[in-house]
Amino acid sequence: MSDDHWGFPTNRREFLTGLGGGFAGLALTSLLAKESQAAPAGQGSLNMQHHPPKVKRIIQLFMNGGASPMDLFDYKPALIKYHGQKLPDHIRPEGLASAPGLCLKSPFTFKQYGQSGRWVSEVFPEQAKLVDEMAFFMAMASKSSVHGPASYMMNTGFIQPGFPSMGAWISYAIGNLRDNLPTFVVLPDSRGLPYNQRGNFSSGFLPVVHQGTMINGTGPEAVSDLFASGRYKFANPASDKAGLDALSQLNKAHAAAHPGDSRLDARIASYELAARMQLSAPEAFDISRESQAVKDSYGIGAQPTDDFGKRCLLAARLAERGVRFVQVWSGPQGAVNNWDNHGSIKRELTPMAASIDKPIAALLRDLKARGLDKDTLVIWTTEFGRTPTAQSGDGRDHNGGTFVSWIWGAGVKPGVAYGESDELAFKTAVNTTYSYDFHATVLHLLGIDHTKLTWRQNGIDRRLTDVHGHVVKEVLA
Repeated sequence: MSDDHWGFPTNRREFLTGLGGGFAGLALTSLLAKESQAAPAGQGSLNMQHHPPKVKRIIQLFMNGGASPMDLFDYKPALIKYHGQKLPDHIRPEGLASAPGLCLKSPFTFKQYGQSGRWVSEVFPEQAKLVDEMAFFMAMASKSSVHGPASYMMNTGFIQPGFPSMGAWISYAIGNLRDNLPTFVVLPDSRGLPYNQRGNFSSGFLPVVHQGTMINGTGPEAVSDLFASGRYKFANPASDKAGLDALSQLNKAHAAAHPGDSRLDARIASYELAARMQLSAPEAFDISRESQAVKDSYGIGAQPTDDFGKRCLLAARLAERGVRFVQVWSGPQGAVNNWDNHGSIKRELTPMAASIDKPIAALLRDLKARGLDKDTLVIWTTEFGRTPTAQSGDGRDHNGGTFVSWIWGAGVKPGVAYGESDELAFKTAVNTTYSYDFHATVLHLLGIDHTKLTWRQNGIDRRLTDVHGHVVKEVLA
C-alpha cells in the first residue's frame, strides 16, 4: 500500500521528519500503537541462558588502533638484547603489513606488581595496582593485521563486515535488565568514531533493535532530540495527538507491506524507549550528580583524562541503572590520537596511556564501591598488537600475531594469566586465544552456551563464534 493512500502530500520519511512534536511526539506514538501492532516473530530477545550466570552486565573498554603489548603488559627483556638488530633467525616474520625493521626495545620501564608478580609498564601506574584483581589473556591473536578486518573480528567474530557485534548478540540472547534505557550503549571517543565506524556495534543480520545505541557521553546533550525544541510552539499535546493517529495508520500499513523487515519494529521500539528515556535519561546521563571526590578520581576536569573519565563514569552509572552492555572507545580512526602508533611509541603511546589509566582504575574501584563487581564484567581489549621491530624511527607497525586483553569482575579468577607470546611478543607461543575463545568465555559468564546461540541466515546457523571457540576455564573462578 503506498504512502499517498492516506492522502498525505509527502512521502513517509518526510512525513515522519515533519510531524509535530519531533522525537518526543514520535516516542508517544508507539505507546498508543503498541496494542494494535504486534512485532513479527523473532524480533525480540530469546531470554536464553543455559546455566546460572555469573555476570549480568558488561562494560567493554576498546583501545582503537592496536595497543602495543610489549610497551604495556607483555614485558620482553629479549628486546633489550636484540635492540637495533634484525629479527633473529628463529623468528619468522610472515603476516606483517610491511617488511620488518630492526628490533626496538620498549622506551618504558617495567616493574612487577602484586602477589601475582604481573609485569606492567610505567605508563600504567594506576592499573598496575589492580593486577591481582584481573585475569590476563597474554596470547591473543587475530587473523588480520589490518585495522578494519581485525576490529571486525574482535567485535563480531568475523573479518568481513555485515555480522552482528557481541553487544548485539547479547541483546538478542538475553535482552535488557530494565526497559527505561537501551540494552546496548556505545560511548565513542569525542574526537570521532573508530575504524569501521558504526560497523563495530552493528546488529548485522539480527533485528535492528539489537544494534548499539550511540550516546554522546561528553557533550551537552547526550541524546539528540529527546525533547522537542522550545522553538517549535506547535509541538503541544493537541498536535501530538493528531499525529499519533495518522502515524499509527502508517505504521500498520508499512508493517503489512513489509512483514520481513525489522527496521520498522526497531523504530517503534526506539520510540517507545525514547518515551521512557524522557523520564530516566536526564538523571542517568547527568554525571554532575556525582560527588566531587568521585569525579576527581576519574580525572574529570583535568587533562588528558577528562574525556575518557567522563565516559567511564557514565558507563558505571548506566551499568548501575540496568544497561546490559556498555562499550567505551579510546581513540578515533586515523593517524593521530589513538593507539595506532606508527610514528613514535614514546611520543604517541604516552598520552594515550595517560588518558585512560586513571579513569580505568577509578572505574574498577567505583564499581566495587557501588557493589557492582558482584555481577559486572569489565573487558579491556584492542584489535591487534604491534611489531617488536621499529617503523619510522621508534614507532611500531601492525601485528596480528599477538596482543593482550584482560577481564575483571564477576566470575573472574583474579591474578591469573592465560597464554604466552614468544620471546619478542611477535607471535603467540602457548595457549593462543582468538576472538572465538574470548567471546565464548564472555558468553559463558552470562550463562550462555556459545554453540547454542544461533541465527539462521542464508541457510546457515550463524554464531558469534562461527564454528570455533572454547571457554577458557583457566581464567574463571
